[in-house]
Amino acid sequence: MEGFVEEVEEPVSPTGQYLNSSSLCVYILGVLEFEVPIDDNIQTLSLLHNVFLPINTRFSSIMIKDKNGEKKWKKVEVKLEEHVKNPVFPSRKSSLYDEYVDDYISTIAMEHLPEHRPLWEIHLIKYPTKNGASTLVFKLHHALGDGYSLMGALLSCLQRVDNPSLPFTLPSTQTPKSIFNTKPFSKRSFPSIFPKVFNTISDFGWSILKSSLVEDDLTPIRSCADDMKLRHITISSVSFSMNRIKEVKSRLGVGINDVIAGLIFFGIRLYMQQINEDSIKYKSTALVLMNTRNFKGYKSIKEMVDKNNSNGSTWGNQFAFLHIPIPELSDTKFENPLEFIWEAHKEINRKKNSLATPLNGMLLNMVKILRGPEASARYIYNTLRNSSTTISNVIGPVEQMALANHPVKGLYFMVVGPPESLTITIMSYMGQLRIAFGLEKDYIDKQKFMSCIENSLEMIITAAQKISK
Repeated sequence: MEGFVEEVEEPVSPTGQYLNSSSLCVYILGVLEFEVPIDDNIQTLSLLHNVFLPINTRFSSIMIKDKNGEKKWKKVEVKLEEHVKNPVFPSRKSSLYDEYVDDYISTIAMEHLPEHRPLWEIHLIKYPTKNGASTLVFKLHHALGDGYSLMGALLSCLQRVDNPSLPFTLPSTQTPKSIFNTKPFSKRSFPSIFPKVFNTISDFGWSILKSSLVEDDLTPIRSCADDMKLRHITISSVSFSMNRIKEVKSRLGVGINDVIAGLIFFGIRLYMQQINEDSIKYKSTALVLMNTRNFKGYKSIKEMVDKNNSNGSTWGNQFAFLHIPIPELSDTKFENPLEFIWEAHKEINRKKNSLATPLNGMLLNMVKILRGPEASARYIYNTLRNSSTTISNVIGPVEQMALANHPVKGLYFMVVGPPESLTITIMSYMGQLRIAFGLEKDYIDKQKFMSCIENSLEMIITAAQKISK
């Protein structure tokens, strides 16, 4: 075990305990693709010691149980060299190593981080791929924080390429909440209290059923393999120009989030159709992660960890799940895929007019009080297992980022560990939308699935161009 430097302990948040339990173990992979090769002279250990570790004490702490069985973060001496990996691949004729890099990332996605040292590591992949001259992969336990926290930490480590002295800016049309945002209840919304009450009762009741009794159908994207370990996955991604998404948005008069949701749902149903014609009508649900912080924009690291500010500490895991049904694929919807966007728009707006999300949070807390954190973790596990996919998103800056003078060409992340066959993450960066997919290995056909997602966008754009602005 790494040496203890001082008796500093901090309670692990309830969500942090759920995400690192006997029922559930979830990690986040952050992938940075550089324009230039990783310099052998890059001061990796110095950067980690001087920039990364000071961000939050959790990066230099391990999770322990005290004498009362409560989980705590305990600060330890960090041996940085144990957290930095430099893979070596066999030489090959081709100058690109995409297959090796993909396999490597898929392999480390399955591996548990040792519990006797801080729950993170980085992988410096000094081999070129079609997406970059080199790649850096951060692997962090989800108990350390959610996408909002970790993106804020990343931005504090990088600089703008055009002007390092200036802060990053974010897309003005989005906020760091999930693609399915909700608005808190206010007095001004009193006239709509009756539909809000109805939607709340309906959504909260359905959420309880989906977390306990009602499972999605078995489909080409849901194997329902009873596996409590990290699932074998392959990771792939596709990039779209935000301008193409905005073009559809303006023609349909909906939100960008509606277009993204419709695009993903239509692509999923196209894949189901290819694999099993009957499955296009099977019941499938997407679990969408929503950031529950009630403000816009990223806070500074100091503001995130300051428990005395007006919002309290915003570091950590502050998110909730929304159940969104994936529309069935009919002949009319195949001919006019814009119906997927309109259905997503209708469903998202309905979810906004509901208080099911805070009620679910209260329910989890009650389960924890009455039966302990492991029971809450099992409840979350069942919620995930009974659905077909999880969707989460994080927004990135408009400007290009650089790490130690290494310009970042591409950026995406993946959540690994949920008991689902399909995990979807969305990342915006430099005017591009990067959608990444974690696909259960030997169950979901990666090439066919990616082709269906790309076809989905083209079919939606073609249909939208027939509509006058």
